Amino acid sequence: MVKAQRKSDTMVAELKVRNHDFVAGLVEKLGGRDEGPNPHEYVEAALAACTVLTAQMYAARKGIPLESTDVVVKIISEGEETQISRQISYRGDLTQEQRDRLSDILERCPIHNLLESKITISTTVS
Repeated sequence: MVKAQRKSDTMVAELKVRNHDFVAGLVEKLGGRDEGPNPHEYVEAALAACTVLTAQMYAARKGIPLESTDVVVKIISEGEETQISRQISYRGDLTQEQRDRLSDILERCPIHNLLESKITISTTVS
């Protein structure tokens, strides 16, 4: 669960997840002061982080010599269509079979699955 509230007279949302505090902001051209990542960047970050963590967990479980995983995610919105681009690079002495298996697993990381699923948002106002 994430809690968000507006930070005084700024274009900043203060966010709290468990014991972690952070902010989301807007760039100057949108009226903000670039005080934190914007909401789209948090979605990109969620997919990138999930990809890295899933790769590390799977490699550790299967004894794959994965040293690191580098991921770049970009949301591209054009009109009513949105695409998400994800580039993955593995570092380590991996066989082609291990690289292919990791790539298959990463197509099913939890955030990847969420972003490809049919989503319903339920909102209540108090």
